[in-house]
Amino acid sequence: MSDEVTKAAEADPTADTIFGKILRKEIPCSFIYEDDKCVAFHDINAQAPVHFLVIPRKSIPQLSKASDDDAELLGHLMLVGRKLAKEQGLENGFRVVINDGMDGAQSVYHLHLHFLGKRQMLWPPG
Repeated sequence: MSDEVTKAAEADPTADTIFGKILRKEIPCSFIYEDDKCVAFHDINAQAPVHFLVIPRKSIPQLSKASDDDAELLGHLMLVGRKLAKEQGLENGFRVVINDGMDGAQSVYHLHLHFLGKRQMLWPPG
């Protein structure tokens, strides 16, 4: 089992998250993007030469727990990621990953989109 799969199996979906602490400024973070709906920053455990996260300010634990009322916010997260991918030089392409629940290897229960690039991605992803 990979470290992330192990972390996901041990994660508490009801616990406070590192992303909540970042948003409350309890943990310092250098944002590469920030607006009233979301923030983005480089992943400290990068899995590609470029690896950044886009997270909503609203606490949504999982994509599967988002409501229909979150449609605009979810689209905004994707559009911000697209803009940042261009700024980060991912002109040859990139991968977007959203882990959902234990079987999806989600270890932090605050919705977050991984944008990975500057290397060839493999298929199937895992």
